[in-house]
Amino acid sequence: MFESVATLQAEHDDLQRQLSDPELHGDAARSKRVNRRYAELSRIVAAHTAWEQSVDDLEAARELASEDQAFADEVPALEATAAENEERLRRLLIPRDPDDARDVIMEIKAGEGGAESMLFVADLLRMYLHYAESKGWKTELLERTESDLGGYKDVQVAVKGRSTDPAEGVWAHLKYEGGVHRVQRVPATESQGRIHTSAAGVLVFPEVDEPEEVEISPNDLKIDVFRSSGPGGQSVNTTDSAVRITHLPTGIVVSMQNEKSQLQNREAGMRVLRARILAKQQEEIDAEASAARRSQIRTVDRSERIRTYNFPENRIADHRTGYKAYNLDQVMDGALEPIIQSAITADEESRLAALGGEA
Repeated sequence: MFESVATLQAEHDDLQRQLSDPELHGDAARSKRVNRRYAELSRIVAAHTAWEQSVDDLEAARELASEDQAFADEVPALEATAAENEERLRRLLIPRDPDDARDVIMEIKAGEGGAESMLFVADLLRMYLHYAESKGWKTELLERTESDLGGYKDVQVAVKGRSTDPAEGVWAHLKYEGGVHRVQRVPATESQGRIHTSAAGVLVFPEVDEPEEVEISPNDLKIDVFRSSGPGGQSVNTTDSAVRITHLPTGIVVSMQNEKSQLQNREAGMRVLRARILAKQQEEIDAEASAARRSQIRTVDRSERIRTYNFPENRIADHRTGYKAYNLDQVMDGALEPIIQSAITADEESRLAALGGEA
């Protein structure tokens, strides 16, 4: 059982030797890859050690049970511990998403519901910012298009983690947030007190670690500059600092106007463009990942929802996992972890089933 652990242990030992080599740390990209893999394997090695120890303890207790009642009494608890350690190891041996350790770029877009949807985008942004803060992640607002009532037509934010462990990665958690989010509440613009249903779309892309990771030829780019505009379309800048980048081979278009400098907007736009191209490349080579990412969001209407935020009932419901709770006020303040953990667990169970339960 768990025969593959021996190979992983050998790889772990080799990575440990590499980490002690000063030359490794002179290559930032390679050092990052080695540290991530080492952190991932360290979890498996530790879990395997704990499982072996619990099995040894159980066998010893069973052998002595006939001679000493105290050992016999310990057997049920030791059996439970061994079973728990076995299941934990089995889940850790499920092949991980190779992007789990990456940072992400998240886009939130208003959908059906007009002004109310734009206000909901602002609420979702605040929710994710608070969640990121609770995880110790850093956030950077890359771009936003404000609405007249204080919401956003769309907003883009970069989220960066600190851990090298893929299990603690930003993408490992936020990738489940992609899709249509539906809100039911009385809008601030509603004078009759009627409950409205609106929708906002969330897209999540793993961010490129190094610019060289995604090859982009300057000849494949069409770059336009224009003046920034604010709510209502009025100009907020007297210089052509806003940038629109079109990647001709894929048709991907990125616009940036948040910064006052054309150079800064171009750099931010290239970050988003690389992330989108990386996601597109991975979709093309991985059919399963393609289906998952394409299903994040197709049309931002009320029918393709992954989650419903019901304010009158203070209820949050995830329609993929069946998760439901009546603490929406806390969720909107960033208490997302239980919902995300339910998605992680459902994902693991699905992959375990696909593997036939074999590690």
